[in-house]
Amino acid sequence: MFNRSLLLFVANRAEFFVSHRLPIAHAAQERGYEVHVATPEDPYVPDLKAHDLIWHELELEGKSLNPLQELRTIIHLIQLYREVAPDLVHHIAFKGVLYGSIAARIARVPRVVNAFTGLGHLFSNDTVKIRLVRWVVLQASRFGFGHPNSRTIFQNPDNVDEFVDRGVLDREQVRLIKGSGVDVTTFDPAPQPPDPPVVILASRLVWDKGVGEFVEAARLLEKKGIEARFALVGKSDPLNPNAVPEDQLNAWDENGPVEWWGFREDMPSVFANAHAVCLPSYYREGIPKVLIEAAACERPIVTTDMPGCREIVHDGENGFLVPPQDATALAEALLKVLTSPDRRRQMGARGRQIVQEEFSLERVVRDTMSVYDELLE
Repeated sequence: MFNRSLLLFVANRAEFFVSHRLPIAHAAQERGYEVHVATPEDPYVPDLKAHDLIWHELELEGKSLNPLQELRTIIHLIQLYREVAPDLVHHIAFKGVLYGSIAARIARVPRVVNAFTGLGHLFSNDTVKIRLVRWVVLQASRFGFGHPNSRTIFQNPDNVDEFVDRGVLDREQVRLIKGSGVDVTTFDPAPQPPDPPVVILASRLVWDKGVGEFVEAARLLEKKGIEARFALVGKSDPLNPNAVPEDQLNAWDENGPVEWWGFREDMPSVFANAHAVCLPSYYREGIPKVLIEAAACERPIVTTDMPGCREIVHDGENGFLVPPQDATALAEALLKVLTSPDRRRQMGARGRQIVQEEFSLERVVRDTMSVYDELLE
């Protein structure tokens, strides 16, 4: 590694960087990198500065599809790269990867890491508009990913195949790093609380995460006379057109069949007060961090047989996989978990074993540092 190499992260939200990528930044600092982070302004920016990270404001509208705004973002990134002159830039999440990789080629950034967290709405919907946008994105990606000294990180093999089979990436450029990692000393096992059993869905509260199916499954189980509680943990996103409106969340909390616990940062204690975790997502995930955290805390998982979700759940061992957008199948799988405390304990223990073997934070950090070393050598 070069002496005091300058590493620049580009992310679409400081909040996400703090929750998912801060350990990688710390590891880079410990190895002697000068670490910079570019994100839009948000309430988590002071946290970045508190960790001795040099912050740059990024002009990025997360949900915008305005061509002029998108062009301004690329121009801004080109200027940023020329001013900061990083030895290595690490792009995070879809827009950061797409625009950052294009800007990096134009600005002649010497080394690039593109890290997808998931493929999202663009690859999980198939309307005419989405297909058109997807085609444009893939054409632009061919230019950005053509950087001669770059690596692209995916979190699951389905997403690797999506880009390799379409001819956007060569497989030699790709590295598979499963998820964002979890500190298994922070997310540690807790005994199951007293009955009635509690099932939580903890996520950004957007419809694509299967919130509607979760609510319907709770209704179906309530009609069967199953004594259980169901809770949503998270917040609405007013900038996301697929967000569950806050009025709807309040209505469910007041009238059932689910509770709304709001946004929580103390997730280990949330898992300690739950018996099982559910994420019926039909969104193209990377690997949902909440499922890795839940498994580390020895909580059984019910999720969908979708890319990313199925990476952490071994069906029948540490949870159950169900078809996406199928509330009846979801209710049936939840019933198996709710009615058997012994099964919950066995599945929970197996889940923690899987996390320790495949998804630990140490492994993710080590594998990411290896990608940096490849490029810097």
